[in-house]
Amino acid sequence: MNNLNTRLEALTPTVLSLVRAVFGFLFTLFGTSVLFDWPIAMGVPTGSWPGWYAGLIEFVGGLLIMTGLFTRIAAFICSGAMAVAYFWQHQPLALWPIVDPQYGGNGGLPSIAFCFVFFLLVFTGGGRYSLDAWRSRTPQP
Repeated sequence: MNNLNTRLEALTPTVLSLVRAVFGFLFTLFGTSVLFDWPIAMGVPTGSWPGWYAGLIEFVGGLLIMTGLFTRIAAFICSGAMAVAYFWQHQPLALWPIVDPQYGGNGGLPSIAFCFVFFLLVFTGGGRYSLDAWRSRTPQP
């Protein structure tokens, strides 16, 4: 068992970077859907409050997180944005976040997941395979 733990711990920096890149990419897709109606047209009017500005945070923050550039500050802002999105837009609709409102939930599960993954990145940073690590020229755990 010790051998397995040692091998898994050795992979932690790689897996952290992979999780960061995947969640950043997915967050960016929400932003492009709002700002550019791609890959899904959300139909949010340019400059409308709060949707368009949330899309801007999702797009820019997602790109920064995906590439691992200014990861901690981008993750802090994006985590906060998702907490606000959940408590302002989703939670008032219903108690349970696991399904969409048409089925009795509030549809807030993505907001919760993004909020806590980004909150984790505030403390861990971008990981070994990030632009932050490349800029500092020192390996990050």
